[in-house]
This record gives sequence, C-alpha cells and structure tokens, in this order.
Amino acid sequence: MSKKKKETDFLSISARVRVMETRLLTTERMERMIDARDAAEAAKVLDECGYPDLAQVTPSAVEDMLAQAQGALFEDLGKAVDDPALLDLFRCKYDYHNAKVLIKSAALGLDQDQLLLRGGRYEPEKLAEDFRREDLRSCVPVFQEAVAHARELLGSSGDPQQADFVLDRAYYAELTQLAQQSGSPFLQGYVTLAIDSANLRAAVRAARLDKGPDFLRLVLVEGGAVLPADIAVTPGPDLARLYHSSPLLPAAEAGAALAVPNGGALTDFERLCDDALMAYMAKARMIPFGEQPVAAYLYAREAEATAIRIILTGRMAGIDGATIRARLRRAYC
Repeated sequence: MSKKKKETDFLSISARVRVMETRLLTTERMERMIDARDAAEAAKVLDECGYPDLAQVTPSAVEDMLAQAQGALFEDLGKAVDDPALLDLFRCKYDYHNAKVLIKSAALGLDQDQLLLRGGRYEPEKLAEDFRREDLRSCVPVFQEAVAHARELLGSSGDPQQADFVLDRAYYAELTQLAQQSGSPFLQGYVTLAIDSANLRAAVRAARLDKGPDFLRLVLVEGGAVLPADIAVTPGPDLARLYHSSPLLPAAEAGAALAVPNGGALTDFERLCDDALMAYMAKARMIPFGEQPVAAYLYAREAEATAIRIILTGRMAGIDGATIRARLRRAYC
C-alpha cells in the first residue's frame, strides 16, 4: 500500500494546477464555439486552451489532437506527482478500453489497432504486442486476469457483452483498489460515486430492455454506496428511492421515469449522472492544495475532451446550437 501523502506534499503541483485551470474549456468558451461561424472557427477557440491549430477539422484530426493532448498531460503530471495511484486512477480506463478492442478484434480476426487509445498505463503498441503473444506479465495482476478471462469467455460463448462485463468489473475493482492505495478520502468518495453512477445507468438500461435481476447481477459492480443486491431487485420506476441520500438523486429520478421499455431519450439522464460527478470534483476548487485539485483537474480535462467532441462533431454535422447545448455536461469552471 502506498504511503499516505500529506497535503503539503502537493503544494507545488497544486499551485501549478491552479494556473493550468485558467486554460480549461469554460462555459463561456463553449458558447463561443457553438456560436462560431463554422467548425473551423469553433476549433480556433481551442487555441486559448493550449491545443494546436487544426489544419483541417475532421473527426480523425480531432481525435488525434485529443489523444496527443491526453498523453502529454499524463507525461507532464507524471513527472510532478509522486503518487502513481492518483494518476493511475484516471489512466486505467484507457487500458480497459484497449483490452476490449484487442479481445474483440482477435475474435473477429481483424486488426483494429487504430482504435487503441493513448493515455493509459501501458503503451498501446506494447500492449497489443504482448496481448498477441499472450504475455501480459508487465501489467498488474487484476488486469492480466480480467483480460485472460474475458478472452476465454468470448471464445467459448461468442458473446462480446459477457467479455465486457468481466472487464468492467475488473476496472471498477482496480479503481477501488487505487483509491484505497492513495489513502485519500476524496478519491475514495469519487470512486464510490462513480460506481453508483455506473450501476444506476446499468439498471435504467436493463429496465428499458425488460431485463430481470439475473441479468443485473451479471452487470452490477461492488464498491458503491448503493448495494447491487438492492438495485437488482428494485423495479426500474422505483430506483430513485435507493438514491434518496445520494448526489445522484436528480439523475435517479430522471432515470426512473425512463426505466420502462420505449421510455424515451436518455440524454438528460446521462447528463445528470455526469453532472453529479463533476459537482463532486468541483468541490476541490475550494481546497488550496492537496491531491484534490490535481484529481479534479484530471477529471476536468476528461470532461473537456468530451465537450470538444460533442461541439465539434455537432458543428461538422450541422447540428443546431440548442441541440448541442442539450448534450453538453456541466463545466468544471
């Protein structure tokens, strides 16, 4: 277990993060992107956030820009943050995404390495090579075991969803472990809320598909404040009562109203789930130094990338501003 850090251990990086926050994509900058003449003009607003100019605004160019920025962020902070658990908490999601790509690609006999993402603990090229050699000894045991199990399960069942369930459970188990290793109540609280959010989303989607408790027991993960056993036996329209004391209550109320077959669009529900997590992270803005500002900045950068995708993809597709705004999540600042 990592040695518990003192708040003063983060004094220098916290001050630096406060400066970096001034370049985040604010609500005002998002509005300017939405109101810009076209996608190219919208992308120019990102100059203020430290992103490079895009010669052409295309989906692939946007993804390349975001991938490079994410990789550079972790490389930069990795030199300044003496706590691997804090960074790995935000990096491991990319490893599990890449594992899903590699497992499904292998099952289909395809090379889809272009779908691999940077920003994880393991370089995509090295991970792909090790996966094909069936030698993941350089990865942590939880990840190794999950990849082997998911790969075997997909091979025997032919059901990619079953493999995803295995990897998702391992991902949230790793998040829980990393938060505990960090010794930070703030990070532990974030992971608990993230698991509650994931389970709520799964329960709403399952109810809309008329899936019962047996299916939910395969999907739901441990580690949240709301017990999976309670969620599994609660009818979709009654889900909100399980979240009565949770920051996710508004999302649960919205989800419960939609948790029936053909229940309508989930856009607002998904946004409320994400907004609850952002509201939790935004509390770090009141903390002068410690692991909280660093973690919140990392989360804010993830949310920023999502907002950039929503806005630029919408502008390229000619979607109206009102629709784009409805899809956006709460900004960190």
